Amino acid sequence: MTQNLSEITTSVLAFYFIFSFSIHLKMGEHQALPSGWEIRWSKTYQKNYYYNKAKKESRWDPPSAEEKLGAKHILRKHRNSRRPSSWREENITRSEDEAREIIEGYLREIQEIPDAKERDRRFSEIASKYSDCSSAKRGGDLGSFAIGAMQKPFEAAVLDLKVGEISQPIKTDSGIHIILRTL
Repeated sequence: MTQNLSEITTSVLAFYFIFSFSIHLKMGEHQALPSGWEIRWSKTYQKNYYYNKAKKESRWDPPSAEEKLGAKHILRKHRNSRRPSSWREENITRSEDEAREIIEGYLREIQEIPDAKERDRRFSEIASKYSDCSSAKRGGDLGSFAIGAMQKPFEAAVLDLKVGEISQPIKTDSGIHIILRTL
């Protein structure tokens, strides 16, 4: 009898938690999380928390879509890019592999520079001369932007970086990028 009562109590509690969680979701409490965030359940505290896989960050309070990121980037488009033209070239004909090779060359050049300020300066210089993005006129600086404002692979790469770090080549619908996180 005691064992059956214990099993029934456990089943009722499990149902209650699942039902309560689904009610919160239906009420919209956890809708529109910024990209990269998910809701998880704390067994210790018996409540929801928020987790960002890319940043390996957890918190009790919901993340705000108003949180800002910042980055500079160097973009090389290719013939299969979403818009295969830029301020530099009206009709881009290079292959994706050629764009990746160019970006990898820029990355190698920048990574050889030991001083962080000099690396930042060189990154901006290369972006100004060679990036296929209109941000080239600002040294590749995209300024600050909200989570969810950029293409998912780009945003994920920014979130994986610490401020001052440079990404490996990233492919998006726009082309191949290297990214320097600034915020």
